[in-house]
Amino acid sequence: MASDPDPVQDFCIPYTPKPDSRRIAQLSSLQQCKNASEANADDFIFSGIKSAGDFKESGFSAMSINSKAFPGLNTLGMSFVRADFDLGGINVPHFHPRATEVAMVLEGKVYCGFVDSANRIYAKVIEKGEVMVFPRGLVHFQMNVGDSPATIYGSFNSQNPGLQRIPAAVFGSGIKDELLKKAFGLSGKQIDEMRRKLKPKEENQS
Repeated sequence: MASDPDPVQDFCIPYTPKPDSRRIAQLSSLQQCKNASEANADDFIFSGIKSAGDFKESGFSAMSINSKAFPGLNTLGMSFVRADFDLGGINVPHFHPRATEVAMVLEGKVYCGFVDSANRIYAKVIEKGEVMVFPRGLVHFQMNVGDSPATIYGSFNSQNPGLQRIPAAVFGSGIKDELLKKAFGLSGKQIDEMRRKLKPKEENQS
């Protein structure tokens, strides 16, 4: 039930019609599409990942491309991401609840891995041209271990894969301190410091 529905037409470029417009194909009560005759090649081309985005303190930059950014993906059950790593940059442990990810290294050397439900780790340094798969819903991570910047291209088998970063989910979500102290063996001061670093974007990031 969590997977994307099968498409019922070749494509569906999102379209918001005027109240009196009848020139639409209705996919569902929530999604309306351009008439296929009104689509053109530009609807299926995206040029927004030619260069890296802004880097975070972790030395990591991610540009996620879904149907909101690239309407041509709508209803096709896929999305993708460009991830760039500065020297030593990391993509913290995280998971995608609705998608398997296939990641290909375009430049550099990246330590990649995931942890299965039995807490076994599968990790290796992969280089330019190599690919690793991260099964749906499993925690995974990446770190640049080379002597130059690195770039990864990731593809997801869902239009909306979802994303939960473990540090932010644990320390940035408002879980009671008492539980965190018992779970991680941390002091109140250490938990406060983690909370300051991992507050939601609307609170401490631009």
